[in-house]
Amino acid sequence: MCPCGSGHTVENCCGQFHAGTAAPDAESLMRSRYSAFVLGLEDYLRATWHPDTRPAELDLDATPRPQWLGLAIKSYTPLDDSHATVEFIARYKCNGRAFKLHEISRFERVGVRWFYVDGEMRE
Repeated sequence: MCPCGSGHTVENCCGQFHAGTAAPDAESLMRSRYSAFVLGLEDYLRATWHPDTRPAELDLDATPRPQWLGLAIKSYTPLDDSHATVEFIARYKCNGRAFKLHEISRFERVGVRWFYVDGEMRE
């Protein structure tokens, strides 16, 4: 099953975006990026990060590595044809302790592709 929680197989869900199909909207890109974190797809994460805000390096093999437990989309807000926000909560465990990442992410579409720009952390 796809890590994004859709209930579909990876191949019929986020896997198509990981393979190169453009995500149709920012929410789909958000879900595919979460799945990429779970699956360790660093190249996909870099490719879908806006060039203006993309970090020079990602270290998905850092220790301790989080164990991702689930994704909940709180809201998806298209702002115009090329901008949107997605509020989400991603749950994970690290060293046996439970955590959550609550963020409002900004996305921008350039041409036919959506990119993650940045995010604002929430409590």
